[in-house]
Amino acid sequence: MAFLPLFVFLALYIGSGLIFTFLGAEGAFNKFPRHVALLIGIVVAMIMNRGMKLDKKIDIFTENAGNSGVILIGLIYLLAGGFQGAAKAMGGVESVVNLGLTYIPSTFLIPGIFIMAAIIATSIGTSMGTVAAMAPIAIAVAQTANLNIALSCSAVIGGAYFGDNLSMISDTTISAAKGVGSDMKDKFKMNFFIALPAAILAIIIYGIMGGQGTITGVKSSELIRVIPYIVVLFTALMGFNVSGVLFIGILMTGIIGMFEGTINFFQWVQAIGDGMSGMFSITIIAILISGLIGLIKYYGGIDWLVSILTSKMNQRKDAEYGIGLLSGLLSAALVNNTLAIIITAPIAKEIGKKYSIAPKRLASLIDIFACAFLALTPYDGGMLIITGLIDISPLEVLKYSFYIYLLIIVTCITIQFGLLQTKNEKIAIEADVLN
Repeated sequence: MAFLPLFVFLALYIGSGLIFTFLGAEGAFNKFPRHVALLIGIVVAMIMNRGMKLDKKIDIFTENAGNSGVILIGLIYLLAGGFQGAAKAMGGVESVVNLGLTYIPSTFLIPGIFIMAAIIATSIGTSMGTVAAMAPIAIAVAQTANLNIALSCSAVIGGAYFGDNLSMISDTTISAAKGVGSDMKDKFKMNFFIALPAAILAIIIYGIMGGQGTITGVKSSELIRVIPYIVVLFTALMGFNVSGVLFIGILMTGIIGMFEGTINFFQWVQAIGDGMSGMFSITIIAILISGLIGLIKYYGGIDWLVSILTSKMNQRKDAEYGIGLLSGLLSAALVNNTLAIIITAPIAKEIGKKYSIAPKRLASLIDIFACAFLALTPYDGGMLIITGLIDISPLEVLKYSFYIYLLIIVTCITIQFGLLQTKNEKIAIEADVLN
């Protein structure tokens, strides 16, 4: 019963989305705003447990909604949005795209599209933005060079999710790492070693199946406009505070943009504001979800769920599969991997404590499964962008989604054989075996 408010939220948001989809309405999942559906769920939580005073419930909600971890996530969201907006306004995204396409060999065209999408997504921290930037180019290249369009589109989506999964400024990375208490650089490294083999195998398959073509009409790129992305990526990997890193990145976009004359001061400020505005919704969602999860936990829901899940888990790998499956199913159901991660993270953290699973491993698992499951849905945002640009069936694209399938396989192999475990994890496992 403690989870009733969450079920109400899911029923309202997903249920209305499915109904409007069936009716053929445009923007079906936007008809009932998710934050309104979530607010109704919170009201249900406040009505429940009548033996407790309303003031006490509100105190529990606000304490969890406003804890330092949640506010930090919100701050990083806003800074990441501001950086993305400013970098795009000064020509950074276009330069990253053109720089890569200029040097892609004709025999490496579709693998090159995958790699470019991966680089862009890692730089700008959004799979949706990457698909929007790369899909028109990939489709035009495929048509001009007489290549398989569905294969090209799948390469864009695969590369976009590879980069989004790893990016230091991606909302999924931020939510997963901060949600389970992992350092972002540690989560990056763990994620990288799981995703890289899948990416390499996918590139080989794309190379074999892709054929040969030519790229024409690519504009020149300015290397100086790529510098903010490089600085943000490497300083974050070096362990600098992410908020500070993003602030430096924002300043660099302004300095470079005004130096080159691509934007003036007020255009730069406006771009930062627009980028931050794009993050307002997910920031509010993160705050409200955290407050609601706090109430659910106080009502005993989290302890009950952990008990139920762990009762079905005979060993550590069962717990890892369970955490991944929960994140993936929520992501596909909510049509939002970030929201799924925000919901799953506190549950994963509790299960992780019981089975001595390192935070960076938890963060990687919930991020990978959330991204992978969403990427395999025909109603994913990236898929909707592509099918909106060209008349092609989502199922046609999905059958070539080699990277996503391989990512799931490699992750399951990692879980099944206990690969990439930390020293502390191995010691805890050995202790459990002795006990």
